[in-house]
Amino acid sequence: MSGPYDLIIFDWDGTLADSAGDLVGSLQQAIQDTGLPERTPAQMRELIGMSIQDILGRLWPELDPAKVRARLASYRARYGWPKTRARLFDDVLDSLEALKAAGYTLAIATGKSRRGLDRALADTNAREWFHITRCADESAPKPAPNLVEDLLLRTATEPSKALVVGDTEYDMFMARAAGVDAVAVGSGVHDRARLTRAGAIAVLPSVGSLPAWLAGLAGGAE
Repeated sequence: MSGPYDLIIFDWDGTLADSAGDLVGSLQQAIQDTGLPERTPAQMRELIGMSIQDILGRLWPELDPAKVRARLASYRARYGWPKTRARLFDDVLDSLEALKAAGYTLAIATGKSRRGLDRALADTNAREWFHITRCADESAPKPAPNLVEDLLLRTATEPSKALVVGDTEYDMFMARAAGVDAVAVGSGVHDRARLTRAGAIAVLPSVGSLPAWLAGLAGGAE
């Protein structure tokens, strides 16, 4: 492998997994069933990628966040919410295989809980591709740099040798705060202009474009 990066850190929802619609639908159903004040799909989509604590706090700033979490936790325990299975974007597995074959170390930094990510990795049979993963309930969540910094420490990687790949400005802010380059994909919830303003060095159509983009960088370095 040649080129500027050794470690590639992926976001999950909207970057690797086509989950925005399912997440919004599940949350809408939970809101209706628990009697929480209604919020629009646009308000919910805007926050995908953040930790559940931050999502609830931003959706209902007027309510006690502990009570909101307790109400939804009770609902989840009773009804098994969310009931959907994770689905990867069509080009993801081929891209992960190509990146692994090229010698990159692959990791995940996600706003999901450990329980949620483990379930998603099992649903998609994707666990084997990742050397290490970190979740929002194991560190300070996005946009704080802690998830990335944890991964750098645990893989003994310098910030200059790592790349974050995500679909939201929260991913870009997280990477920038950790001193790491970030590439955005347009498959998620934030648009190209917003991602560029947040610090993306490139905006690709999807993760499927990443191997060729990285190969181009490697070729330019030769």
